[in-house]
Amino acid sequence: MIYIILIVVLVIALSLFLIGRNKANQSLESEHIDPTNKPVILLIVDSLMDNSLQQAIQEGRAPALKFLMENGHYYPDFVSSYPTMSVSIDSTLLTGKYPDEHRIPGLVWYNKAETRLINYGTAKEEIFKLGIKQVIEDQLFHLNHKHLSKQTKTIHEELANSGLQTGSINALVYRGNEPKTINLSETLANVDLMPKSVDIMTPTIFSYGAFAQYSPENKKNTQLWERYGFNDPFVTEELKSIIKNDKLPALTLAYYADLDQAVHKDGPQNHMEAIEKVDQYLQEVLDSYRSWEEALKNNVWMVMGDSGQAPVKGDKGESLISLHSLLDAYNIHKTSEPMKDDDQIVLALNERMVYIYSVDKSVKLHDIATTLQEDDRINFIAWKSNEGVQVVNSDKEGNLLFRPNGPLTDPYGQSWTVEGELSILDLKQNNNQLEYGIYPDALARLHSALHSHKGTFLIADAKPGYEFIGEGTPTHPGGGSHGSLHEDDSLVPLIVTGTDTKPNNFRLKDMKPWIEQLILGNNQ
Repeated sequence: MIYIILIVVLVIALSLFLIGRNKANQSLESEHIDPTNKPVILLIVDSLMDNSLQQAIQEGRAPALKFLMENGHYYPDFVSSYPTMSVSIDSTLLTGKYPDEHRIPGLVWYNKAETRLINYGTAKEEIFKLGIKQVIEDQLFHLNHKHLSKQTKTIHEELANSGLQTGSINALVYRGNEPKTINLSETLANVDLMPKSVDIMTPTIFSYGAFAQYSPENKKNTQLWERYGFNDPFVTEELKSIIKNDKLPALTLAYYADLDQAVHKDGPQNHMEAIEKVDQYLQEVLDSYRSWEEALKNNVWMVMGDSGQAPVKGDKGESLISLHSLLDAYNIHKTSEPMKDDDQIVLALNERMVYIYSVDKSVKLHDIATTLQEDDRINFIAWKSNEGVQVVNSDKEGNLLFRPNGPLTDPYGQSWTVEGELSILDLKQNNNQLEYGIYPDALARLHSALHSHKGTFLIADAKPGYEFIGEGTPTHPGGGSHGSLHEDDSLVPLIVTGTDTKPNNFRLKDMKPWIEQLILGNNQ
């Protein structure tokens, strides 16, 4: 999430430098919000994990989170989407589908039809190489309105179709039913650095950093050094303002992004101060009511993470897997250049996982996989074949082949045909039942990623302690990273108050139908 914010910061910074600040204040008074029974407030805390949350509560650092937990239900191990990168995860949360249906393969992926890399915002070096205007358009418009499947409706769209209003604060995936125009910079548009404006479809209540804000108090949180509103204080002030003005719609989704940065920097075990800070913001929100008990009585509260993070070893030479070195026998597409006739492979890095595309018919995925198997820092390599999904790794002989439908059933009621070395994905078979180990919902999530977009490609997934490195990609030696299928990256906690119901399965994929049913049931 923090890397995507860099794009938005860059956009506004350039605008301010050339033409002065573009005011994006909105009036809550002009928003007509129909009253609903027990609105749902869903707070997504980027990279919130069970162990660190429990530790913060035990140390007395998180009284608000403790209060919600003690007055509700706690589920420590919800399964995220795959790859475990924010835009793909958020798309799963909002649509109730995995990437094979919502069509957002990851933070970075290769669009075969347009013969170019899609990058919603990683490191600034990659942004400049791909072109500022292109990355801005992909992040501000294409993500929600072109790439996110129109056949897969978001929870904002579904509830609007049922006559209920929703809200979104600083969420990058937000598509709704109401038209809105974001004005950028005419000056920069004239020199082709960005579009002049972007027409988007949003929920009724829509807040998006300095582009769209409600609270007058947020002037102090939208400065250059505050990432122009893409920060937790901004989200808190917006949410407080909406509550105090009695403008909560049936569902409000608010995205708290700052914890992710702390975990990337300090690692999965060393960020208690950052969780304490998140809790302080939550205390401010609860203090918008006469008492915390009243806050619980009036609303359904949900607080959850989106992905975990695995530790990355501090020695750069050991922890960073250089794909350019491993695959130096091939002509690798250069990010800063258009596709060339002699390009053979394209790399789309998502921290601890990578899509590797063959754009030369003479380059076989099996051969790339064989080369990658020589590096024991890579957990597994997977690709599509006519028989199904093939999976290999460097630690075990043989391969695993699987495909949907068959005699075996997993804990989520999904049926599969599975052949070969089950231990490659830490699977166990008990009669006709499959059990997952360190890769939660492994078959569905991996199959989904491999069928999320067109192209000839494979997936490589790193072991905990390691991440992939390419041209200018962000790295986190000594800190934390995500993207992989491993449980370290994939399991997140959920706190719920105000309802005794729960999703059919403990996966982010199952959140949307549950929340819709809850809201519709409360407002019949």
